[in-house]
Amino acid sequence: MPSATELVDTLSHPEMTLRDNAFTRFIDRTIITISEVFNWVWVVLLLVIIGNVILRYVFRKGMIELEELQWHLFAIGWLIGLSSTFILDGHVRVDILQDRFSYRKKLWFELAGLLLLFLPFVCFAFVYAIPFVELSWSTNERSTSANGLAARWFIKGFLLFSLFLLNLAGISRLIKVILSLTPGAPESANVPTS
Repeated sequence: MPSATELVDTLSHPEMTLRDNAFTRFIDRTIITISEVFNWVWVVLLLVIIGNVILRYVFRKGMIELEELQWHLFAIGWLIGLSSTFILDGHVRVDILQDRFSYRKKLWFELAGLLLLFLPFVCFAFVYAIPFVELSWSTNERSTSANGLAARWFIKGFLLFSLFLLNLAGISRLIKVILSLTPGAPESANVPTS
């Protein structure tokens, strides 16, 4: 199993390798480590699904609690995975124009995308998620099903945590793009600045 550092170093796209520093490496490693811990949610989710299928089709006993738990675990895994996927550059890119750009033009394109689209959207979503989670917390929101799970605010709280991590990942990427655009930065080389 590769470590967080090895993942960050080896899974980025070679045509868009960015210059980094100690601060960005710290952010990236922290987010990857958090994501590695939360990856166990997927194992638990698999076990819950198998248990639910066995209960439903073998014992003819469905449990709404297990069905809701599946969705809650999926939400947690997906939300926490957003930031590590962004760091590892594992998200889907449809780059019709960028494929034809030089390395420096790709950096400028990335910088514009981060400043004009990505970071404003994440900040906007974070600000508007606060009252959403706060209302759920203050009303001690629970499932509307009779046997449903309580503490829905806990699951909704992961939205804020996820957006916070995604914002950190965006800031790290922004710093790396700026470092890669500085004069004297090597063309498409991952050379730490400190």
